[in-house]
Amino acid sequence: MSHFDNLPVVQQQLFELDKNDLPREGVGHQQVDVIARTRRLKSMCLFSSAGIGELGIQRCGIDVVCANEFDPLRIALYRENFVNHEILEGDIWDLKEQILTTARGKLGGEELFLFYATPPCQGMSTNGIGRLKWEISQGRRDQEDLRNRLIIPTMQIAQELNPLWLLLENVPGMRHTEIRDEAGRFVNIVDYIAEQLGPDYVGRAEVVACEDFGIPQKRRRLVTIFTRDQQGKDYFISNGGTFFGNRMKEPRKTLRSAISHLPPLDARPGKNDKKDFHRYHYVNVMNQEKYKWIENTTEGDTAFNNQCINPSCRFNGNPRHKDERKDGKWISSKKTPIYCDRCGELLPRPVIREADGSLRLLKGFHSAYRRMKWDEPARTLTQNFIYEASDNKVHPEQNRVLSVLEALIIQSIDRYSYKFEINGKDIGTAKIAEVIGESVPPYLIEKICHMMIQVSKLTAQEMASCGVGNAASPLEA
Repeated sequence: MSHFDNLPVVQQQLFELDKNDLPREGVGHQQVDVIARTRRLKSMCLFSSAGIGELGIQRCGIDVVCANEFDPLRIALYRENFVNHEILEGDIWDLKEQILTTARGKLGGEELFLFYATPPCQGMSTNGIGRLKWEISQGRRDQEDLRNRLIIPTMQIAQELNPLWLLLENVPGMRHTEIRDEAGRFVNIVDYIAEQLGPDYVGRAEVVACEDFGIPQKRRRLVTIFTRDQQGKDYFISNGGTFFGNRMKEPRKTLRSAISHLPPLDARPGKNDKKDFHRYHYVNVMNQEKYKWIENTTEGDTAFNNQCINPSCRFNGNPRHKDERKDGKWISSKKTPIYCDRCGELLPRPVIREADGSLRLLKGFHSAYRRMKWDEPARTLTQNFIYEASDNKVHPEQNRVLSVLEALIIQSIDRYSYKFEINGKDIGTAKIAEVIGESVPPYLIEKICHMMIQVSKLTAQEMASCGVGNAASPLEA
């Protein structure tokens, strides 16, 4: 039995539901109750983007006293959706003192409960690293990615504000990222975070699978959580050094359970939107050539593997597409045939016509032009989910990509009230896709904040009744 198996009973004693405390209207069909307390907790957020993560913080009744973002479009969206939040626009290096002054003024002497930050991940992610290595090899970029050093002003602000809890979210590659610190030495970024916080804090960085927390998507994130709250420290220790105990987990949700109830769409003119059902349930029209590739692709497979559709042949043994490793890098195979081995007819595979009129296979990995699987969580959403060539983003059976509404559901944004408008005007599909693809699922942030509140609100007697506080060894950061 876990030390925290009776947390739900304690939770009932500590919280009361107040459905009028915060808005419950969502952009989709799902709703989540709001948790309210007699005294509202305070947070601040850095690298806020368009504020998708803040939806989960706000749902837990935690006020955001100050936020910061660099991109003007993201800031405009943020202000549309969080009219009572103060967001400072600009580079964190330049705004550090202003951020501190604003946060302290808003706190008015109160304790900062949560410090939340999501530094840019392009220099840490797998995609980012690959591009960076290529640019370095071509002499187009220095060895050091300065974006990774944004953790320095982030931690300087955190040190000054001394939050009860610190929450950072990024890609798993952050674990292996090294930065050049203020002294010029290269240090692992997670070790740097722990060093800057000092011995008063306990915590760790953990790779989290979003599909384990009620989100219908295979999305792995590095979640770094530290706390100076004694109850929080005891919780970490009693929970085997992890923040994410089994109590937080939910049964995995498949793509079928998430979106199969929605009206069907088709990427042909006149059939590609159901805006009478929901303003974001639509897809772009696909050209006839691509449509032919997709309509001949089976669930879970890629159009690069399509077989002969000649009625008098129907040969199903043509070689399938695969990726190859060359000079330490994965590349798409150029050997995949585009004509049937048996009858010689053109296969319905992704091809492009050269200047001389000949056809060749399109460059693409085996994950491109691939249908998703109904009975698994969706693959990781990126900003390219609106394109059929994107990794594993073609609908399992309908001839189209995901609609914006389906992406909102998969990313858990549909559970909250959020509008993709600036001054009453929709920002457009491509920009919406960018915001969704770069965001953290807000339901994950909500669950994390909910547990932080639960843990911090336990009294010493309640902690003892849960069996917490008996571990002898400190947690290794």
